[in-house]
Amino acid sequence: MLTIGPYQLKTPFVQAALSGYSDWPMRTLAKAHGASYCIAEVMIDTFAIEVKGTGKTSHYLHVDKQDHPVGGQLMGSDPDTFAPAALRLVEAGFDVIDINFGCPVKTAIGGCRGGYHLGQPEVATEIVQRVRDVVPAEIPVTVKMRRGIDDTSASYDNFFKILDAAFQIGVAAITVHGRTVEQKYIGPSCWSFLKEVKQHVGNKVILGSGDLFSAEDCFNMLEQTGVDGVTIARGAIGNPWIFTQARALWLGEPLPLPPTLHEQRDVMQRHLALAEQMFGKEKSLGQLRKFSFKYARLHPEAEALKAAFSTVKTRHDWEAVLTRYYHIDLPGMYPQVNDAQQV
Repeated sequence: MLTIGPYQLKTPFVQAALSGYSDWPMRTLAKAHGASYCIAEVMIDTFAIEVKGTGKTSHYLHVDKQDHPVGGQLMGSDPDTFAPAALRLVEAGFDVIDINFGCPVKTAIGGCRGGYHLGQPEVATEIVQRVRDVVPAEIPVTVKMRRGIDDTSASYDNFFKILDAAFQIGVAAITVHGRTVEQKYIGPSCWSFLKEVKQHVGNKVILGSGDLFSAEDCFNMLEQTGVDGVTIARGAIGNPWIFTQARALWLGEPLPLPPTLHEQRDVMQRHLALAEQMFGKEKSLGQLRKFSFKYARLHPEAEALKAAFSTVKTRHDWEAVLTRYYHIDLPGMYPQVNDAQQV
């Protein structure tokens, strides 16, 4: 059983933090389909301190009673601002504070945030210490890392310095992505490194990340690396069924069939309803439109459906696409990995 601090989770399958995606509607659907724990979109520390959390910004700090346990993830450059930002997330109702040392995107690295800290172990360690010192003892602190800035021996050494120091400070779990910061999302994730990390830490909690685009991928990572859990990121966008499917394999059951077209349609309509509740009718369609392209991967006419979704401008347009492509309850498809890997 995967345990993060006081939380004993029912399965080892976690919904990762995804900028622009892992909002309350996505987390709600992930939980409904078997995700044991979800992490909200990453927030810059200064933004977390300053954001009002009302009106147009209410979704950033929104935590529903059915959302628990839910993690709030922080990213930033200055150790001084991490502590008050962490307290803001605690006050908002997040159950776990997750520190992002893994983001590889240009804006994060250029701003000395995310994966940038893997090159400066002293600063990374100070950030973890500051957060752990200020967050109440009953609130777990966790860390997200990549396996280093690059493939040099210095990056390798820095990774383990941060890893060991974080556990010594008292973090409850660390998620490790098998790519380097330099790789971004290109090339395979190094699962053998995850196995090495888990063997290094023993009974401390390690979650694995990278190249989890199917239920088989999730189960295989657990089996091949020995990690305690997996955090599913891009593979879960528009595919909450991956949690149901992974759970079945984990329990020794046959892989469930992909959702039929009517099952897909019903979840998409539920997603829109949740988005309307969160963002209002005016903004909800735009929010869901980006998810629609991902949902389309499960349709037997995926490319034609994506083209149709690209023309959607109104609620009527979106419903017309659903009527045209989902009116017959045909079998669905498992998403194609190559398609899922597109950034």
